[in-house]
Amino acid sequence: MPTNESKRDAFRRLATQRTNAVLDRLRILGRCANRQNYEYDTEDVNKIFRAIEAELRGVKAKFRNSKHTEFSL
Repeated sequence: MPTNESKRDAFRRLATQRTNAVLDRLRILGRCANRQNYEYDTEDVNKIFRAIEAELRGVKAKFRNSKHTEFSL
């Protein structure tokens, strides 16, 4: 992070780059849907999307529950 970059600016810069990277990788994954080049069944597709959706739920939860709590006895 450049020394004069605010946390908000850093978030916007990195979130934009990382979101675009995820979207790009999803588009690349979509190329596997071409049945002329690949063979797959419904269970294969379901496994892929279950994994993606589970990870997405986890990331969403991090944003919703971003409060930092400290352990105390």
